[in-house]
Amino acid sequence: MHSLFEFLIKLDNLVWGPPMLILLMGTGIFLTIRTRFAAWKNLFYAIKCSFGADSMNSKSGDGDISPFSSLTTSLAATIGTGNIVGVATAITAGGPGAIVWMLISSAFGLTTRLAECLLAVKYREINTQGEMCGGPMYTIKNAFKNKSAAKILAWLFALFTVIASFGIGNMTQSNSVSEALFTSFDIPKEITGIAVTVLSLIILVGGIKSISKVTQYLVPFMSAAYIFMCVLVLWANRELLIPGIVLIIKSAFSVSAISGGLCGNITAAAFSALRCGIARGCFSNEAGMGSAAISAAAASTDSAARQGYISMTGVFWDTVVVCTITGLCIVCSGSLVVINPSTGQGYTGAALTMAAFSTALGSIGSTSVSIGIALFAFSTILGWEYFGEKAFEYLTKTQKYNYAYRIIFCLTAYSGATLNLALVWSFSDIANALMCLPNLLCLIVLNKEVACELKDFDSKK
Repeated sequence: MHSLFEFLIKLDNLVWGPPMLILLMGTGIFLTIRTRFAAWKNLFYAIKCSFGADSMNSKSGDGDISPFSSLTTSLAATIGTGNIVGVATAITAGGPGAIVWMLISSAFGLTTRLAECLLAVKYREINTQGEMCGGPMYTIKNAFKNKSAAKILAWLFALFTVIASFGIGNMTQSNSVSEALFTSFDIPKEITGIAVTVLSLIILVGGIKSISKVTQYLVPFMSAAYIFMCVLVLWANRELLIPGIVLIIKSAFSVSAISGGLCGNITAAAFSALRCGIARGCFSNEAGMGSAAISAAAASTDSAARQGYISMTGVFWDTVVVCTITGLCIVCSGSLVVINPSTGQGYTGAALTMAAFSTALGSIGSTSVSIGIALFAFSTILGWEYFGEKAFEYLTKTQKYNYAYRIIFCLTAYSGATLNLALVWSFSDIANALMCLPNLLCLIVLNKEVACELKDFDSKK
């Protein structure tokens, strides 16, 4: 078992190493230029559309749920522990400058998300129950001219999505919920496991319409509440806000500000900020992974490009807003240089974010972070169940087993809440990376189609 764990760690580091980050960023940069910066030019239009009357209407076109519900479902899956724990981890490993690279990666991730969601709507299908089915597997299957290659790539994407849904989308999230509630309220992990399982069953058995009804209220509420708490922390530490922003920028671009000593150490520190920022940004918003495209395909819309624009705002809310404000709270609180009395070392992970919130809010701060982790992680479970179910449906080519999948998925949450998941974290992380490969290849191959669709839509809107 130990040798298997070491192998998975090495494989995890390999698949999420520089080549993957270059591929993710490179695809985003290429698509941004290829589409003539359409995502950047239309960001405010996209935000306006996502809150418009048509976005709230589930009968504005063909689809199962409203465009806004589709957005909140994808946000439910992406706004998770990465926004709290992941940001803290990136800053600890790569320094404050990681925040800047996180923002840069999200700027190009906007176009990646726009492209994958646009294509998902354009190439979606209707199953025998009258439900919309879409995502990279259907895009590859229906758009690629080489049907043999398309069959293999689409099948692999669906397989990796199912694996990731049980790992990073379920067990690791329920584990985060149980850890957070045990730390702050001494709630036994078994009790939390039962609660997560039962609540998931109640919501998920109803399918996408039930999921969307919950996420369209839960996601805005938990996000607004968390941002409000962050604003309180920043206000309490307002004298350090400007110096904190200056430190973040210097740490990203000025090698002399990142590290003293030998040139090799400076270079290593600068690369660490870049690598950690890009990796955490991509992991948090999932742009390039293709998961959000699955929920985008369920939206009621008569325009693939419009839904693509609405869906891409998920990257903005997830990384530019939530991740950035979390990073600012950590840097401006001074918690990076505080020693954790229980370990004798600096704070890391969730404990670092808790320490930052405690500087302004005392014990309420750490408690609010725990509640935030629990809510974010639970919402991720809801979103990822739908992603995994649609991928499972693609593999089995039938809806007969969807209810069985939902029940097994919910029961798995109990195991996640009560077991040590070091092995699961690595395995599911690898599955996430492997999801990216066929999806990014699809986006590169279909880049002309994406550019033409956007050009045509932009000329008429």
